[in-house]
Amino acid sequence: MSYRMTEVGIRYAVALLAVMAAWLVSPAVAATGEWSSHETLKARLVSSLDTVDDREIIPMGLHLMLANGWKTYWRSPGDAGAPPRVDWSASENVTGVEWHWPAPHRFTLFGLETFGYDHEVVFPLDVRVERPGEPMALRGRADVLVCSTICIPVSLEIALNLPAGPAAVDAESANLVAHFEARVPDDGARSGLRIKAASIEMGKPGALRVRIASSKSLVEPDVLVEGSDWTFGKPELSFAPDGYEATARLPIASGPDTVNMSGKEFLVTVIDGPRVAEARVKVSASAVGGSPLGDVAPVLLVALLGGLVLNLMPCVLPVLSLKLLSVIDRRDAERRRVRLGFLATAAGVLTSMLLLAGALVVLKLAGSTVGWGVQFQQPLFLVAMAAVLVAFSASLAGGFDIPLPSRLATVLGRTGGTGHAGDFAAGVFATLLATPCSAPFVGTAVGFALARGPVEILTIFAALGVGLASPYLLVAAFPRMVSLMPRPGRWMVTLRGMLAVALLGTAAWLLTVLAVQASWPAAFVVAAALSVLGTALVLQGRLGVPAMLGLMAVSLSAAMVSPAMLGKPSETTGTATAWAPFDQAEIGLLIAQGKTVFVDVTADWCITCQANKSLVIDRSEVADALTAPGVVPMRADWTRPDPRISDYLARYNRYGIPFNAVYGPGAPSGIVLPELLSTESVLEAIERARGATTPNSQDIKDDREVSASGEEPQAR
Repeated sequence: MSYRMTEVGIRYAVALLAVMAAWLVSPAVAATGEWSSHETLKARLVSSLDTVDDREIIPMGLHLMLANGWKTYWRSPGDAGAPPRVDWSASENVTGVEWHWPAPHRFTLFGLETFGYDHEVVFPLDVRVERPGEPMALRGRADVLVCSTICIPVSLEIALNLPAGPAAVDAESANLVAHFEARVPDDGARSGLRIKAASIEMGKPGALRVRIASSKSLVEPDVLVEGSDWTFGKPELSFAPDGYEATARLPIASGPDTVNMSGKEFLVTVIDGPRVAEARVKVSASAVGGSPLGDVAPVLLVALLGGLVLNLMPCVLPVLSLKLLSVIDRRDAERRRVRLGFLATAAGVLTSMLLLAGALVVLKLAGSTVGWGVQFQQPLFLVAMAAVLVAFSASLAGGFDIPLPSRLATVLGRTGGTGHAGDFAAGVFATLLATPCSAPFVGTAVGFALARGPVEILTIFAALGVGLASPYLLVAAFPRMVSLMPRPGRWMVTLRGMLAVALLGTAAWLLTVLAVQASWPAAFVVAAALSVLGTALVLQGRLGVPAMLGLMAVSLSAAMVSPAMLGKPSETTGTATAWAPFDQAEIGLLIAQGKTVFVDVTADWCITCQANKSLVIDRSEVADALTAPGVVPMRADWTRPDPRISDYLARYNRYGIPFNAVYGPGAPSGIVLPELLSTESVLEAIERARGATTPNSQDIKDDREVSASGEEPQAR
């Protein structure tokens, strides 16, 4: 018996050793990927399941371990930084990866507020399998910005393969993912936290008030607000006596005026220890700090001044020259006729300005891009404006009068006739040509209007129209001023020729804009067609009406059709400065690397932009500063429609150009420059953005600048 027991024991031991050996030599099923390391952090993928099974979604996680003193960022990093991003395109049997964000920590230093993670974080991932039951490989390149006293962008390759087979839970990985998944904000059902309401506190700088409630006593809550246009400081909390409710007052750090916040929707996240919840909240107006209606009156004055200054801009000079010529022709006319003529021109200005405002209201309500001068992004509009300019020029050169069709001739050609349709058309034309010019005050007024409702838009644009029409209203009020003009004479022939050349020059400028919108071949075809049009109008007495109308029809048809047929956008010509393409997402990353970013939003149709470029930006002193080490010049070309640029402008409550801003470690929220640039203003802004000057405590609070040591804040 003892012998048999010994034999059985030996066989059992041999079988056990065989199983252990087979287990040791067989490939292990791992629910964790290999670590990919950098001196600042290491990353790997983990899975709650060790096989794919027949599930469509596999719970996984991106596990980051950061070295002591290093941090990375949340989905909304705050005043600086960039969140982690992963390119999953190399994965197999994967159709999508849904990323979840655990609640971050708040880091505050030198007035800068950033949100992120230190030590360790796992981002829970829901990986959708394309073919359930088959092996799956999740592979990616993780781009992670890590910051300490400096910021370093790190790229790491991560991968995890899961075989097919019946699924079993990997306890260690599942617990790790679940621990951080519990930190992902919910709607309040699990956490017991609730966001009740948000309201505006008016004034300068203003604040956002958020009311929160809890199913148990609040301990030390924090409130994070995500919005596209505003950034907020650290909340100031006031608690209800029972401790179950609190109001967080978040001062506005940057963004448009508080009057534009009413009705906006924000994503609000509340963190109270291990509990976290989020909700989308629409902001309501608050009586605290004053009424938003009181801010409209000053803007109306700004709009009036802006409209008045527009008369001095080069865009409006062709129409003013035509009006000047009509004034000379009417020197001896009766006052009533002079008054009615100038009132008709003013009416044309006001009517077209209100129609433009109405069109912008409709586009805004429809969710489309709105802006001052955006019609110059449309090739057909450019062709039509150039054709009208050629018609005016031919009228001045040949003195023609077209009787047909109907009153079209009166509108286009009779600048000095007895009817007032031409006067009205001159006002309409003045408004259309004024839109690519952003004179001082215009950008402020238009930005305020387009950020508000329909009533404010119509009111402020009406004030712009009154300012633009003020010279004509002045003459209408005092028609005796016409008698001060010199008497007609032979000198008027020379003046007509000069004005005709000026109008043709404006038409040529429009064709250069068309060349960028469509192509240079299209612009040349349009120029040839408009040359035929002008010749037909000048020689209409010799050609006869049928031949003239035929030439006009053919030339206008060719001009209108050619941009669509030959519309291959031309490449923008380079300058001495190597401009980086505009990418709003890259600005925060560049700031975190300690670089200074100069953003120039421009367009070929923007006269003021071209003046800024030739008089300031391309001059040696500023050009040298833009090409200095650590400075990144970034150009946003708005010649053609681009929603990325429109959204960027809207962040600063701007809907017209030029727009220039400078960002850097000393000004992460940006320094917005005036519309009319100067060398001094650009260089000073670059130095401030670099953080080259040591700010006092007030500067840190107001300008959000860092110390002159050149170190990035530890909070970053």
